[in-house]
Amino acid sequence: MGWFKSLLSPLKKIWDRLHSSHRKRNGIYILYKDVMSCPCEDVQVLWSILVESRTPSMA
Repeated sequence: MGWFKSLLSPLKKIWDRLHSSHRKRNGIYILYKDVMSCPCEDVQVLWSILVESRTPSMA
């Protein structure tokens, strides 16, 4: 049974890497929806500061 696990282990790592990037992007979108639905204006201001700091500035 050990040889079977050693055979599937690299495949599982590849599968996890392929699908983890999708989850990260989806998580940011869920966070964005939560921030925009928050009635507190301070949270939305902090979100806009965060977004502006991540975008490359035009020199």
